[in-house]
Amino acid sequence: MADNRPIGVFDSGIGGLTVLREIWDKCPNESTVYFGDNSRAPYGTKSRSTVIKYSLQNMRFLESKNVKMIVIACNTASAYAYDELKAKSRVPVIEVVTPGADAACRATKSGKIGIIATGATVSTGVYSKAIYARAKELGMEDIDITSRACPLFVSLAEEGWWNTEVTRLVAREYLKPIKDAGVDTLVMACTHYPLLTEVISEVMGDGVTLVNTGKATAKVVKEALKGMEGSGDSVKEFYTSDEPEMFESVASPFLGRGLPSGTKHYSTDRFEA
Repeated sequence: MADNRPIGVFDSGIGGLTVLREIWDKCPNESTVYFGDNSRAPYGTKSRSTVIKYSLQNMRFLESKNVKMIVIACNTASAYAYDELKAKSRVPVIEVVTPGADAACRATKSGKIGIIATGATVSTGVYSKAIYARAKELGMEDIDITSRACPLFVSLAEEGWWNTEVTRLVAREYLKPIKDAGVDTLVMACTHYPLLTEVISEVMGDGVTLVNTGKATAKVVKEALKGMEGSGDSVKEFYTSDEPEMFESVASPFLGRGLPSGTKHYSTDRFEA
């Protein structure tokens, strides 16, 4: 029997839309509810306790929308809050770190992997640990990881400056140590970063595979849906804690298809964490 309850997806802003779009592509019959916590973004500069609090409030909001699954479409929230959400959620919770680590291990040929993320995600070491663990499971040896925090990438993505000379200048500065390390695979370990794919790819050059954690996560979502797939026409709802018009103006060039539309304002801080 079909389960037409929606999938709930949240992020600190518009970055999680990179995950949402991949979920649409992999699971076209699924309805979705997206919440972008734009008024409290970025999460990457917040403390662990604050990110956990925000993530729990976002989870409670999505549960109030009768979702059947929650996707943490934010690497910082995945790194800090996944265990809390998994323990307290009434529905399955999917994070983006483990799928990204698996994709990186499968993509690399030299074993030299780069990670770019927010300062919070880099400081936890969660991606490095996940990659080393997955590499061990796959029987891979001599994995060499170079990590770099790229906090301005989030602001550039939220501003809609996805392919500008300013973005190129910032990317060249951030990515120089990654290039110098000779990586052949680069994990974009923040869901905002795929919005800057064209510039990041240009700066890194040919021969470097970019890992979009959204693509890897969508595969995990599809697998987790077995037995509770939706059917028929899908419904796409959008909420933001900031101005809906601003959210839609930045997001629409990326999503296309006339989306997002009908975005509503909602402040999840009314929920207990």
